[in-house]
Amino acid sequence: MGKLSGKVALISGGARGQGRSHAKHFALEGADVVVFDVCSDTATAPYPMATDEDLAETVRLVESLDRRIIARRADVRDSAQIDAVVAEALEEFGHIDIVVANAGIENFAPAWELREAAWDDVIDVNLSGVWRTVKAALPAMLKRRRGGSIVLTSSFAGLHALPNMAHYNAAKHGVTGLAKAFAVELAPHGIRVNSVHPATVRTPMIDNEYFIDFVVGSTGRTLADVALRMQHLYALPVPWLEVEDVSKALVFLASDDTRHITGIALPIDAGGRAPFRLPHLPAATSATAI
Repeated sequence: MGKLSGKVALISGGARGQGRSHAKHFALEGADVVVFDVCSDTATAPYPMATDEDLAETVRLVESLDRRIIARRADVRDSAQIDAVVAEALEEFGHIDIVVANAGIENFAPAWELREAAWDDVIDVNLSGVWRTVKAALPAMLKRRRGGSIVLTSSFAGLHALPNMAHYNAAKHGVTGLAKAFAVELAPHGIRVNSVHPATVRTPMIDNEYFIDFVVGSTGRTLADVALRMQHLYALPVPWLEVEDVSKALVFLASDDTRHITGIALPIDAGGRAPFRLPHLPAATSATAI
């Protein structure tokens, strides 16, 4: 019996990266999963987004673990699309016990050079999309009266300010506050709500030309060059986290091991808050703005 046997988990942004890893680790612990992802490029995200093929790979991984999965295309910017996924999940599984609001995007520019479209998309996906995801699942969780666990993906940038990411900082700080608000409101119903705050995680969100060029300051470099620039950012001798580092923390928060833990903001940051040091990054210019 796994820690999540008999549970059903709803995960946004589940086609690849952290979301796929969460689906896999939840399935390893016995949960059935429902994942959704936009699976199309976003105009202000300057790197390729997940694809239908990515979503199919998440399905393959979960089914290889002998767990059931529903995987659909849906955009966290559209409540109707999320509601449709939740309705299908309830029709198939009868309940939702765990919600992981994970979907997110990023881009970089000084606050005064951000275009309104870039600001709006980051806030809409990274903050409002989190609220929409939780809001869609809550009526059924409340009606069932069996409690549950909700985990919101914030960021290191939800506890500190990072340069050239004002919109991202604002959204992720908002997620931190949203988690605490949900925790207070849902505690009488036995539903726990916590936020996680990973440092940089090696996913397609950083393994792309745009991010590499921004960090290293020149083209034609690789993620290995980024690692050299970032290796002194954290107390532990790592340049970033792996997806499983975050997923294992989420399994912990979703399980009964933390049945009395709610309203916390859990850093998963390799000790980054202790010797907080930013690597020397090139100044963003208007050419960087999206």
